[in-house]
Formats: sequence, structure tokens, C-alpha cells
Amino acid sequence: MVFDWDNNKNQSNLIKHGISFEEAIAIFADPSILTFEDTRCNYGETRFVSIGQITLATQEKKVIIVVIHTQSIRLISARKANERERKRYEQP
Repeated sequence: MVFDWDNNKNQSNLIKHGISFEEAIAIFADPSILTFEDTRCNYGETRFVSIGQITLATQEKKVIIVVIHTQSIRLISARKANERERKRYEQP
């Protein structure tokens, strides 16, 4: 997979949420990753939410928002999962 992002957005995401997009792409290695369409708003593009683990060592769940293009996956946001999102990920 090829990933891309806006470098300014990456820096602001790191400051705001404490996670860089470089770190966040590790979520795609999680075999239990949960991905679904983000239908909360009309963004003018189809966005997807993925919930998963960046590292197995911490067990901490993260959420990333992406846009899937033909040649790449563009990261929009990455952050720590909230309680509702963690529960959704952990549902059997």
C-alpha cells in the first residue's frame, strides 16, 4: 500500500493527538482492524474510519480517518480511540 498525507496536517495531528501519520499507518498490520465508511458528514469525498492497534505491546486502540484513492491511501486524521470506539472494536 502507498500512503500519503499533507505534511502540515501531519504536524498538527502530532501536536494535537500525539501520533504522527508515520506511526498511524501501522494500524493496517492489525489483523483485527475494523474499517467502515464515515457517514457522519458530507465531506465531498468518501472517507473511512479504521479502528485498530498500532502495537500489540500497548494494546491501545487508535482511530484513523482515510480517503482511499486509486493509487494510494490518504491519511486525514489519527488519534486515540474513545470508549465507544474501543467497545466497537472489541465486539465479537
